[in-house]
Amino acid sequence: MPIPALPHFKKWLPFITSALVVIIVIGALFLFYFQSQKSTLQGSLTSSETKLSQTSKELITLKNQDQVKRNNELQSTIKSIETSYKNVIKTYETVQDLKAQKQKTDSYDKSLTDSLSYLADRNYASAEATLTLLNKQITADQAKAQATIVASAPVSNAPASNSPPGSGYAVQKVSTDIGEYTVALVAADMGSTRIIVDTASDSDCRDNCPVLSLGDYVSRNGAFAGVNGSYFCPAEYPTCAGKTGSFDLLAMNKNKHYLNSDNNVYSTNPAVIFQSGSMRFVGQASQWGRDTGVDGVLSNYPLLLSGGNIAFSGDGDPKKGSKGSRSFVGNKGNTAYIGVIYNVTVAEGAHVLKSLGLENALNLDSGGSTALWSGGYKVGPGRNIPNAILFVRK
Repeated sequence: MPIPALPHFKKWLPFITSALVVIIVIGALFLFYFQSQKSTLQGSLTSSETKLSQTSKELITLKNQDQVKRNNELQSTIKSIETSYKNVIKTYETVQDLKAQKQKTDSYDKSLTDSLSYLADRNYASAEATLTLLNKQITADQAKAQATIVASAPVSNAPASNSPPGSGYAVQKVSTDIGEYTVALVAADMGSTRIIVDTASDSDCRDNCPVLSLGDYVSRNGAFAGVNGSYFCPAEYPTCAGKTGSFDLLAMNKNKHYLNSDNNVYSTNPAVIFQSGSMRFVGQASQWGRDTGVDGVLSNYPLLLSGGNIAFSGDGDPKKGSKGSRSFVGNKGNTAYIGVIYNVTVAEGAHVLKSLGLENALNLDSGGSTALWSGGYKVGPGRNIPNAILFVRK
């Protein structure tokens, strides 16, 4: 069957043809536009990649030749300065301790001057080498000095005994599981002795604080014995600039004034409390309130003995690990002891006091501050100090 004729098709054919031409032209134009855009985009991308590559090269150049490299070199220089400076300061303060003990330090002073000159010239290797040799010399000389003290009369003639005196002053050699050591100590019955803490200041002090000699503390309190007290900042130490004569640990003095209470509310440092007829040790000062009914309170560290057992075996601190004369306060029953152990580290001192039969003991300041009084200086006088523990007859 034939397809019916479309009488109007011929009429619309010119329009259809024109529309197809327009569509083809528009399609061609869009195709050209997209091709053009693609070419432009590709050109931009290529340009960006080129710029990125160039920036990367510039960054590498900057790292190798400019600020980063310079900053790394500066950091290295700063680290060298800090290391050398800390070592110089540490050595200088050790020398100041020796001066306080009346030891000759002329050769040390020259080496210190040399190391500072090297440091000023940024010759860090030579500064470190000089300090290393100086510290070795100081260690050797300190050992000789301690040996001389122990060999001197009356220390050299001290009897060997592991039983502490019941009263008065004594010097004796104590045999321990780590060797034989000499101890100078004062014993006092707490029933007839009042133990007090005297301080040069009656209130908190942060800088340029007053200090007195142990002899002055003994004299103004009519005490028959005394020992230096807690750690503090000597004026001779560069690291103590801005806080000379100050101490941070808790104390209650003879006038019932608590010092450094605010910064010891949560203190983990041990303390000793002197009460009428007894002595109490606490592992942390935070365990103690602010009772003024006792005779005295003093915090220091470390606790050496607790209940007859060694409470300190070392902590890596080079100062505690060096040999020297070490002050302490302790008890055995109702007998109180203050004294100095010769030529020991702090940990060795704990062994000595355990072997001596003490039950509790607290380490005190040492070095250039070490001093013990019993009718006169038995050790020291050492440098002036901000506080002291004293035995006063009731």
